[in-house]
Amino acid sequence: MKFLDSFGEQAYALLRIVAGVLFLAHGVQKFFNFPVAFPMPLNPMMYAAGTIELVAGGLIIIGLFTRPAAFIASGMAAVGYWTAHATQGLYPIVNGGETIILYCFIFLFIATRGAGIWSVDGARKK
Repeated sequence: MKFLDSFGEQAYALLRIVAGVLFLAHGVQKFFNFPVAFPMPLNPMMYAAGTIELVAGGLIIIGLFTRPAAFIASGMAAVGYWTAHATQGLYPIVNGGETIILYCFIFLFIATRGAGIWSVDGARKK
């Protein structure tokens, strides 16, 4: 569909923003029990994950320090997959890890591409 070619930058910006909002929501749930209570007690690893979700998610949304924030978020998602999901079975559809794998690779993509349009990083370059 050729007509979509001209919307690549906007679609990428929306991917960055929406992924950041959804990632941030995990941290909000962990620390503020919103919109529903977090289902388990927080241990030091969960506190670290929640902090990364809040800080990196917020930075990715606004597009500030996007590359390092996305790289850290990608690494956190990889660690989360291997420590919390892969131990429950080999296949993501079985171990519930599809979402965290997607976060890992979406944030890795964002880390390699940068913030793009609609971002503080982009505005700072001008």
